[in-house]
Amino acid sequence: MNENKMNLSEEDIKNRYISPAIFEKAGWKKSDSLMEYSYTDGRIEVIDDAVKRGEQKRVDYLLFYKPNYPLAVIEAKDRKKHPSPAAGLQQGIGYAKDLKVPFAYASNGDAFVERDMITGKERTISLDEFPTKTQLWKRYKEEKELTPNQLKVIDEPYYSSRDTFPPRYYQSIAINRTVEAISNGRRRVLLVMATGTGKTYTAFQIVYRLLKAGIKKRVLYLADRNILVDQAMTDDFNPLSKMITKVQGGKMDSSYPIHFALYQQLAGNDEDRGHEPYRQFKPDFFDLVVIDEAHRGSRKADSQWRKILDYFDGPNVTHFGMTATPKNDKDGSNIDYFGEPIYTYSLKQGIQDGFLAPYKVIRVNLSSDVNGFRPRKGQVDKNGLPILDRIYTSRDFDRTIVLTKRTKAVAKYISDYLKKNDSRWDKTIVFCEDIEHADRMRQELVNQNSDLIAENSNYVMKITGDDKAGKNQLSNFEDVSSKVPTLVTTSKLLTTGVNVKTCKVIVLDSNINSMTEFKQIIGRGTRLDIEHGKSYFTIIDFRGVSRLFADPEFDGEPLSVAENFGDSNNSNHHKVRGRSGEVNETHVKYVVDKPDVKVINNETQYIDENGKLVTTSLTDYTKKNILGKYATLDKFLEDWHKAKNKQELLDELEKHGIFYKEIMKNEKIKDMDPFDLILHLAYNQKPLTKSERINNVKKSGLLEHYKGAAREILDALLDKYKNDGIGDLENRQVLSLPEFEKFGGTVKIIMTFGGKDKYEQTINQIKDSIYSKE
Repeated sequence: MNENKMNLSEEDIKNRYISPAIFEKAGWKKSDSLMEYSYTDGRIEVIDDAVKRGEQKRVDYLLFYKPNYPLAVIEAKDRKKHPSPAAGLQQGIGYAKDLKVPFAYASNGDAFVERDMITGKERTISLDEFPTKTQLWKRYKEEKELTPNQLKVIDEPYYSSRDTFPPRYYQSIAINRTVEAISNGRRRVLLVMATGTGKTYTAFQIVYRLLKAGIKKRVLYLADRNILVDQAMTDDFNPLSKMITKVQGGKMDSSYPIHFALYQQLAGNDEDRGHEPYRQFKPDFFDLVVIDEAHRGSRKADSQWRKILDYFDGPNVTHFGMTATPKNDKDGSNIDYFGEPIYTYSLKQGIQDGFLAPYKVIRVNLSSDVNGFRPRKGQVDKNGLPILDRIYTSRDFDRTIVLTKRTKAVAKYISDYLKKNDSRWDKTIVFCEDIEHADRMRQELVNQNSDLIAENSNYVMKITGDDKAGKNQLSNFEDVSSKVPTLVTTSKLLTTGVNVKTCKVIVLDSNINSMTEFKQIIGRGTRLDIEHGKSYFTIIDFRGVSRLFADPEFDGEPLSVAENFGDSNNSNHHKVRGRSGEVNETHVKYVVDKPDVKVINNETQYIDENGKLVTTSLTDYTKKNILGKYATLDKFLEDWHKAKNKQELLDELEKHGIFYKEIMKNEKIKDMDPFDLILHLAYNQKPLTKSERINNVKKSGLLEHYKGAAREILDALLDKYKNDGIGDLENRQVLSLPEFEKFGGTVKIIMTFGGKDKYEQTINQIKDSIYSKE
């Protein structure tokens, strides 16, 4: 064993042993690799209003066959802490699973340990035996039994230019899996990606590579809303603009290889039966049909949309569906139609990786909802209608009976929340029971925010299907540079197909029982926009809808339900889940001005590291994380006193969800040292203030050893510690600040103590005295 290797850092091990083995002996090119590659952004943690980024997932080495095709990950470790070369293998396997890479390696500079992710076999090889790029690619081709068509599309790179960005890791996986499946002859492909994760960009790269490789030649891109078609054409698909036409007025132009179309236009109406617009082309004209938002019409056998899919379904035609909400239930199944998803990137994973905005949930209980409403004997409503005698609950409110003061209470809570949190210009969507409810809610929000309405009448608006003025403002609501509309009420229109990146508040005042609809609504808030201050969003729930977060279906795989799409007699009738029996409802709503409605209580919940909603405070959350890292006081004190740089340790604790800085914004404890805050929160120790710790240093007699300028400098440093914390005492750059100029600058100050080593020795003595165990 090379004894010198024992003292080398991980970086030294990489530079002296691992990199030469890969790039010199095995002949890999630097251009075929990424080093220190971070493939996630780091989870955003939110407690109260404290926001922190977690650690990114980072691979030491990522080796590629092509820039679009990674082959291997290598995890490096130092020799001293990790005497076995296999020490980093489990970590490397985790990265390989994330990145869907076929080979994982670990090394500490002594040898390589390889896990073949396809066969599951492991082996140890010497540093001289690391496989060449050619060898590794040959193994992969043989183990996967790749076809000539698959190899052709693998060799075709992504579209790249100065105006585009490279795919994120999950987009690369989605693209590669899809093009391989299609090139291998699979005729039904479903891709599941959470809202805000770039489905359209991913679809563009898939279409681009299939066309360039010659696997597909003509593409039909289907959507059900103009905004989806227009956004796709002008944004992500713009590099192919010369090949694209949009079907308008039912006219199709065979001179273009890519057609964007609305289902409704191609399907026509009842009068077009037998000569629908889609029949202008033969069934095999398109060899790739892309279905945007495939959770909707494509799943029902008797829908107009399915008629188009069934028509363009020749033997060489592939149907490629994209959705954020895979569905398989009594309403119809996109899983049965497309088969199991080729790849799923979920909301939970997107939040965990830091690519999507996390959320906090405020559950609000109103007196009317907790107690229910029962009319007095013979009571009539505002319009003189006798009210049927029964108990009305939140399931009835705004559907069969309107409590006007309930609407006012909801609008007041929303407005008070925004005012209290200085968030009145945060874009907010209020989901209501129906259009009429959305209109009443709009009016109440106007009255609660009349000061801002006087400045701009569009501050509050209703955007629903029946409201032309509201729909005309939709683009402004989406525009990050437009302040208004700010508060928007809706019923169904804004559940999908709307991209409001800066939406920070989603209000649920509608009875939502459909998991698909719930996911779509939550998706309105998941887009990140750090540049414009959007790092998380808040859900205010008045109907208990957020219970659906706990449903395994929310972020799990869809359950399989058998469905015979060929049976035209399937009724597709269903009852709304969660309703107690069937209620024969009429279109007449009772309108009641009484009783008064009050907020009984509210509860705030946050996403924990496992993606579960938990009720906690910032202090409780921090305490839990302290104890998670240091189960005992002795263990914490051991690490604290051993740490040469206390601020580095504190910075590391922040990464583990110990939000001491946010807690210390409290005026009552702002003079407390973070060290004491941790002792007090987690271990119930009596805390000292920084002033008390400075006094203890003075009482120790340590400062008496220093006279003149040296003593003045130390007093000034202790003042910096009192005002700004231990970090300033430990950082020599503080000596360049204006308050130290009178001492002659950094070099002269250090020489006052006899040089760098003596200065550091003095500072360490001061720190030891500050945190003395006495």
